[in-house]
Amino acid sequence: MKRDIGKEILSGLEEIAEWKQGRASLRTAELNLPKAADVKEIRDSLNLSQESFAGFLGVSLGTLRGWEQQRREPQGPARALLLVAAKQPRAVLAAFSAAAPERGKSRSGRAPERSARKTAA
Repeated sequence: MKRDIGKEILSGLEEIAEWKQGRASLRTAELNLPKAADVKEIRDSLNLSQESFAGFLGVSLGTLRGWEQQRREPQGPARALLLVAAKQPRAVLAAFSAAAPERGKSRSGRAPERSARKTAA
């Protein structure tokens, strides 16, 4: 059966309008996203150094340390990635391994090119 995205969007807009008028209640779900107190345990479960984990999350080492010392709370996408790391550690480790450059290869995944020298004839 083929989905009718337009119909689904209109249905969603009607549901929102009914909710705004107090005629409907919306289903909600609460996610328990990781907090600073969870970061070190998550990193330890992945067996990653602070430097490696910070790089993978795309944050500075100082930021990661601030979380682990509970001086700061992770925000936004970092919390979502921490949730994935906590719930699906194998997926995170696979992604981490896939992103690590191989020895002898550049970041693009290709072997480094040697520059050709032109010789005078």
